[in-house]
Amino acid sequence: MTGSIRELREYPAWKALETHYENVREIHLRELFANDPTRGERMTTEAAGIYLDYSKNRITNKTFTLLMQLAEESGLRARIDAMFRGEKINITENRAVLHVALRAPKGASILVDGENVVPLVHAVLDRMADFSNRVRSGTWKGHTGKRIRNIINIGIGGSDLGPVMAYEALKHYSDRALTFRFVSNIDGTDFAEAVYDCDPTETLFIISSKTFTTLETMTNAHTARAWLLHGFGGDERSVAGHFVAVSTNRGEVAKFGIDTANMFEFWDWVGGRYSMDSAIGLSTMLAIGPDNFRALLDGFHQMDEHFRTAPFESNLPVIMGLLNIWYCNFFDAHTVAVLPYEQYLKRFPAYLQQMTMESNGKHVTLDGAEVSYHTSPIYWGEPGTNGQHSFYQLIHQGTRLIPCDFIGFSQPLNPLGRHHDVLMANVFAQAEALAFGKTLEQVKAEGTPDWLVPHRVFEGNRPSNTILADRLTPKVLGILIAFYEHIVFTQGAVWNINSFDQWGVELGKALAQRIVPELESESAPILNHDSSTNTLIRRYRKEKG
Repeated sequence: MTGSIRELREYPAWKALETHYENVREIHLRELFANDPTRGERMTTEAAGIYLDYSKNRITNKTFTLLMQLAEESGLRARIDAMFRGEKINITENRAVLHVALRAPKGASILVDGENVVPLVHAVLDRMADFSNRVRSGTWKGHTGKRIRNIINIGIGGSDLGPVMAYEALKHYSDRALTFRFVSNIDGTDFAEAVYDCDPTETLFIISSKTFTTLETMTNAHTARAWLLHGFGGDERSVAGHFVAVSTNRGEVAKFGIDTANMFEFWDWVGGRYSMDSAIGLSTMLAIGPDNFRALLDGFHQMDEHFRTAPFESNLPVIMGLLNIWYCNFFDAHTVAVLPYEQYLKRFPAYLQQMTMESNGKHVTLDGAEVSYHTSPIYWGEPGTNGQHSFYQLIHQGTRLIPCDFIGFSQPLNPLGRHHDVLMANVFAQAEALAFGKTLEQVKAEGTPDWLVPHRVFEGNRPSNTILADRLTPKVLGILIAFYEHIVFTQGAVWNINSFDQWGVELGKALAQRIVPELESESAPILNHDSSTNTLIRRYRKEKG
């Protein structure tokens, strides 16, 4: 599927939005709410356990209608259907895009090249569950017969960010008798700190690499192997009891010394940044148990079905994706702040950075033509209320428009006195302050000295969405992640780009492979880089001795 021939900016809806933007860009949210007393009730929607209030966006009813028209003209519905049918919509790699198959229930049918892949998915899930139960119960023994107490996941990118985020997000549900660590950085400090207080006889490594050739992952994996062998006096037999693999490369896994019976596979129609609910989530299942992991998958699936079937006007990911396009392409907003008011979601913004920017950070359309509009904004954020004491100043009174997503929960996982009421009061207050601000007249009426008045004025008119759920459970986490996955899909479909390749990461990796031997060689290498890179290499070689 190669997208529409017409350039996005030529769509009637896009042209109408350009005109409409000029008419509404100065309208303040104070005016929009004053003219429509029901706006805060009307501009909401709810599905799959998620309540979305999008009333504090700089939109009118006409804006909403035109954005929906843009979705229709962009062929979003056809793109959604093509993904769920298993068509090879990742055209640059000739692959299907089927993270939705990873959470499809038993009995469903999703075809790739004529084969129903759902039974394959559940076969791996069943093997993961069996393995997890054995480790969690102590039935799985290390080489000396001791039970496993430390689990270290070694991966990078999608093989790390998802598992790390999920572990932190669902720590409330994890087995505290087990210690979990995650190694991704090629910086030796990452590995050294992960194993600092670990006993090799009680440590299990999960090596997560689709090809089993990724430079960072395999460098760390071989370091882990050497560390383990040192602890076992060089006994090669110990590797099989302390390493498992998440991969598709049986040959390399076996060569490493891992029993391929302990290899958990996934498929090329699973993109790395969409893989945390595949075998890449093995560490998650070990932490929270198979039942909670299946609840996580059920949450994903519920949002998948909502995205697939709901009319665009009430479709949560579609609405959010189109609002982001409104700010990115018409207001020239360059970033989106994701602000979870839940400490367990502290790694959620970092996880979304890969999902959004690796997916939609593209400069050409599906047809290979240069885009004439911005694509992915920069996603960033921190949990509240910490962020309020660092970067909220910029959002409230800075010169840049930064749309915000506030995420909150009605029920705390750790109720302590009035903590949660205070926390949630801040969610509602920040969204209110961003929208309505404080006028010069209001500041003066407070008796503020004239010289101080300009400093205490809040312009307001800063847009935000508020996303509420009951409590952070495995199921709700799955719903939230799928929600943002489909926001990304919506944006990519409208922008007519391929959200499922990542060629931008290849060039730097290839150049690094060339530079590594130049740094390691005994004799001075002949360098053929630019003058800056040559000078840096020579300085590094000199200073490292």
